[in-house]
Amino acid sequence: MTQLDNWLEHSKPLIPVIVIDDIRHAVPMAKALVAGGVHLLEITLRTEAGLAAISAIKQAVPEAIVGAGTVCNAKDFQCAIDAGAQFIVSPGLTPELIEKAQQVQSHLDDPWQGVFLPGVATASEVMVAQQAGFTQLKCFPASAIGGEKLLKAWAGPFSKVQFCPTGGISQDNYLGYLNLPNVICAGGSWLTEASLLNDENWAKVESRARDIIPAIS
Repeated sequence: MTQLDNWLEHSKPLIPVIVIDDIRHAVPMAKALVAGGVHLLEITLRTEAGLAAISAIKQAVPEAIVGAGTVCNAKDFQCAIDAGAQFIVSPGLTPELIEKAQQVQSHLDDPWQGVFLPGVATASEVMVAQQAGFTQLKCFPASAIGGEKLLKAWAGPFSKVQFCPTGGISQDNYLGYLNLPNVICAGGSWLTEASLLNDENWAKVESRARDIIPAIS
């Protein structure tokens, strides 16, 4: 069992992909998600508030497992780890990121901090990831590259790989993905869409988190 598997035993299998513009929203949003049963939180580095949000949540919401998303280079990887990120998500996979992930994981006191979910969109990229030792991968952008049909096709040649599809995952289709045997979790943004954060509607954030159900197959 990997650390991601272990974490998911205590969380619903939906990782919210979160964009924080206002740092004041980070902690109450995280508390609402955790109250709704969603503990794995991906804070993207698309805004200047991203790293500060990771630090704030790590300190104020110990029940949350907070990670960094949209990590595209070694510098951002290290900054996210320094901010307290427990897992790292990238939209793609590069030699630089492979080297950094391996280096970080070999030097941390906690070997499970810095869990890396690299993004893949082709069979060749899955093979590169496997050769580098990564068997839990982000499939991105899932809906644009074939969605459920693609992941079903990959199940045969890549039987030891698990995927976290993101990109086009919605309230209407997430269960279809979660019911695939090679999908360990899914990433979606509707739990924390901008309008909810701007309105500070934490009750709605919690309600949406509570509505997430596991795969049924």
